[in-house]
Amino acid sequence: MAIQMGTDSEDEVISQINTTPLVDVMLVLLIIFLITIPVVTTSVRLSLPQEKNVVRESKPENVIISVNAKGQIFLYDAPITSSEDLMKKLKPYALKSPQPEVQIRGDEQSHFESVGRVMNALQRLGMTQVGFITQPQ
Repeated sequence: MAIQMGTDSEDEVISQINTTPLVDVMLVLLIIFLITIPVVTTSVRLSLPQEKNVVRESKPENVIISVNAKGQIFLYDAPITSSEDLMKKLKPYALKSPQPEVQIRGDEQSHFESVGRVMNALQRLGMTQVGFITQPQ
């Protein structure tokens, strides 16, 4: 007697796609979208400021300090020899009310140390209106 191991119908390949994992993934994505959409739509209404490029005008009362590529400091066009000399020349401007704006013009090749000495002197004098002048693009 011979034993028959299965029939012809069992040996056929199933050619249908199993969609159960696909349905599970789609349901999870649907739930995630349903949870996150109300968060996005109920944000606070704001009126954000618009960007403006304002051209800085140099007023006669502004104090202009320049630092060249070698690190030399100039008050207007007069060279400054030391930080104490700079503080001595800036003291009358610091005592004015209101204080004039100090504009620092630093060469792009200069070391930060020279600009830092200028900023330190301005801070020690209590000058609060300090700006950096850059080349517009």
